[in-house]
Amino acid sequence: CPYSERVWLAMEMANVTYDTIRIDNTGGTRPHYFSGQTPQVRWPEGKTQSESMDLVYEIDRRYANGIFQSQSMEVRELVSQFNSIFPRARPSSRAAFLFQMNGEPLWKSTFEATLKKTDDLLSCSPGPFFHGSQVTAADIAWAPFLERYRYQLPCLHQGLDPANPVVYPHLKRWYDAMDKIPVYACRVKGDAASWRKVLTMAGFGNSGLPPQIESNMEELLAKEEAAAMASIDMDVWHAYAKDRPYVQPTPHMEAAAIMIRNRRAIIKDILKQASTSVGKRQQLPSSDKEADESLRALVELLLNGGDASTTEISIDMRKAECMATFLDHRICVPRDMGAMAASALKVMA
Repeated sequence: CPYSERVWLAMEMANVTYDTIRIDNTGGTRPHYFSGQTPQVRWPEGKTQSESMDLVYEIDRRYANGIFQSQSMEVRELVSQFNSIFPRARPSSRAAFLFQMNGEPLWKSTFEATLKKTDDLLSCSPGPFFHGSQVTAADIAWAPFLERYRYQLPCLHQGLDPANPVVYPHLKRWYDAMDKIPVYACRVKGDAASWRKVLTMAGFGNSGLPPQIESNMEELLAKEEAAAMASIDMDVWHAYAKDRPYVQPTPHMEAAAIMIRNRRAIIKDILKQASTSVGKRQQLPSSDKEADESLRALVELLLNGGDASTTEISIDMRKAECMATFLDHRICVPRDMGAMAASALKVMA
């Protein structure tokens, strides 16, 4: 949910200690105490509040000492500009501002106009952010949607690239600057593969994709895989991990830690998928013991930075690579792990 991401990003940037409660908005069983829409925050005094930007402003007041400039009229105006610049589209939190009511993508010209207005708005700032050299509430408001557009629009229309530095230079500068914000780049930001997975679920009337989108996605896959290793910026990762003792020193080790914590759920998923025709073709482990061995092999490889030659323990590379490929297709970023940890895994797939 992009609206939940706004609140999550603000929480992380303010380095607030918080608990996460995941709510199934697609018809699953909700906790008895929950009603309404996500996101919601229950504050320490017991008050519950909703509406994403109201929550961002309150986080700024309570925990961030005003660093998001949420009381600035200029920043508030930049937040409101989002509603006037982004196109009207079929309501969807999973595929926001992408599709017409009939399930077809919005016209390419509509997206181009949106990106041009956004680029023009950014050009009014000394940059690289919406209101100068620091992230404000305006960037938090826009980030989840521009992030999705960056990876989803090239799937919808060929030749449509929001990060094209020639066509949208100020928007490209903003993307590059956001990628240097540690909490965003390492934990909150989604990746290309995950936002393309969303299109297969929420694209064409929730029943598949129009043919041209599917072919566009295939063409983009090789480019995405080639960029995986380049997306790991160790300086940014170290800045993220240094004051978070629960975060591992490297993205490889973070991926391994997440797998260890969730090993039971992962093994259960492996065995479930192994029983399908696709799972059998992929030669997935078919027993608890085999799945555990494969998972251990991948964890050992990750703990050694992806280099089997640096460990004294013999690693079954076939099992490790099979497991990396399986998890690369199954995980979703950032729900399951952050983008850099997922990239460390993708390189091994």
